Amino acid sequence: MPQSFEQTMHEMLSQTRAVLTELHSLGVNELYLEDHGDVLPLCHEQPQCQTGRCDCRPPSLEEIRQELGDCQRCGLAQGRKSIVFGSGNPHAELVFVGEGPGRDEDEQGVPFVGEAGRLLERILFAMGLDREQVYICNVVKCRPPQNRNPQPDEIAACEPFLKQQLASLKPRVIVALGKFAAQTLLQQQTPISRLRGNWAAYQGIALMPTYHPAYLLRNPAGKRDVWEDMKAVMSRLAQEDSP
Repeated sequence: MPQSFEQTMHEMLSQTRAVLTELHSLGVNELYLEDHGDVLPLCHEQPQCQTGRCDCRPPSLEEIRQELGDCQRCGLAQGRKSIVFGSGNPHAELVFVGEGPGRDEDEQGVPFVGEAGRLLERILFAMGLDREQVYICNVVKCRPPQNRNPQPDEIAACEPFLKQQLASLKPRVIVALGKFAAQTLLQQQTPISRLRGNWAAYQGIALMPTYHPAYLLRNPAGKRDVWEDMKAVMSRLAQEDSP
């Protein structure tokens, strides 16, 4: 017959008392509990940190996705099939940020799985990497109709989730793929042709703007520039103490 709740609790308390008594006999008068970060409240803004301790913690990718929910924050929700949140290694040192999902991404719910995605995979292969070693996401999580450019209100609705993703990932390097990713992260309107190839920073993280793979499909001559940018990224990642 199963023990009653009261009996179980009595046994647990007796065992705990015995352990504490033994520790006391050994001269242990205080117990120090590890300070786990997950007891901190979630950050809604940039955390304030002093001597390695912060007043809040960034949410996990799972918590961010849960908060996003069945998002209806902008008009893109009306025509989408899937929310394309992001995929890859949650501990990746290298993160690629694109513009938004296309038709194939909308169908599968995974970023960069169409023709542009296959080109990105070839770039990763040339870098000695694969999709499982990096993290890939987009500025907007839903497909703009006919793959048009995302509108400012759509970017504004999704940007907080992108910021939370990057805060959770804490990569060493971010690659901004194309105009909208670079301009959103850098908060400026400089053309991608002038931004690409020049190191910038996002929240203290090294950021390399470069051309979007979809642009390279239309303009193959740009592949040489992108490869130069990726070589700079590989060099940065190879440094033991990159800023």
